[in-house]
Amino acid sequence: MALELRHLRYLLAVAENGTFTRAAEELHLSQPTLSQQIKQLERMLGAQLLDRTGRTVRLTDAGEAYVHHARRALRDLAAAERAVHDVRDLTRGHLRLAVTPTFTAYLTGPLAAELHSRHPGITLTLREMTQDRIEAGLLADEIDLGIAFAGTHLPGITATELFTEALTLVTSARHPAGDRRALPVEELAWMQLALLTGDFATRTHIDDYFARHGISPRTAMEANSIQALIAIVRRTTLATVLPDAIAQDHPHLTRTPLDPPLPVRTVALLTRADAYRSAAARAFTDLTHDVVRACG
Repeated sequence: MALELRHLRYLLAVAENGTFTRAAEELHLSQPTLSQQIKQLERMLGAQLLDRTGRTVRLTDAGEAYVHHARRALRDLAAAERAVHDVRDLTRGHLRLAVTPTFTAYLTGPLAAELHSRHPGITLTLREMTQDRIEAGLLADEIDLGIAFAGTHLPGITATELFTEALTLVTSARHPAGDRRALPVEELAWMQLALLTGDFATRTHIDDYFARHGISPRTAMEANSIQALIAIVRRTTLATVLPDAIAQDHPHLTRTPLDPPLPVRTVALLTRADAYRSAAARAFTDLTHDVVRACG
């Protein structure tokens, strides 16, 4: 009896779902067939991989060790398939890109446009997610490249610096603060703000700045969308804090520097250190640096 890839996929499905019933539904198999396939795998290996005595099915110690390597094997095989289909002249290809949310408001548009202009045969799948999910996705080979911030990263993640991002106070053109060359940070304590929700890295950066200067502005509104936040600020007397590049693209918004200024952040291109880099990923990396230099 020979080991086949389906045995690995079946074992992983049971391990992830915790029951044969749910795993069988996910795999579109009957439960007896799935159970038989797992028993075949256990006989081939000469070890019990699953503990079936409880309400849920759990991996044994041997199963935990085997699943660790099985996941890696399937990931490497998927990368091998992409390598086989990788076309170096870039007439076709597929790139999986993830970015943290604020970049969708000002960076992904120019990058996607440049990719399509240079290499129209490449299919781009773009996902917006938090930085921790980007790094986990890179390690799991669910995405090829990520754009987020430099700093402390998970083991196995490589960060290449792209540019620094500045944040600024943003108001509607009618707001009194828009007449100031620089606004002392203490005056924020008397202003009402509309800010991104706490699941944005930008919000954490803003709150840390407030805390360092001992102020607690009133947050009158929160939004988990950059576009919603821009619409709110345009139509109210509320102020917000956004990347400077976003405000530059909106003529109805006014930027007011803070004194002292908010600390800049370093934007980085993230990859998995040992990942296969397709021709599409290499091409996108090159054009990203070109676009950043042109905008700088």
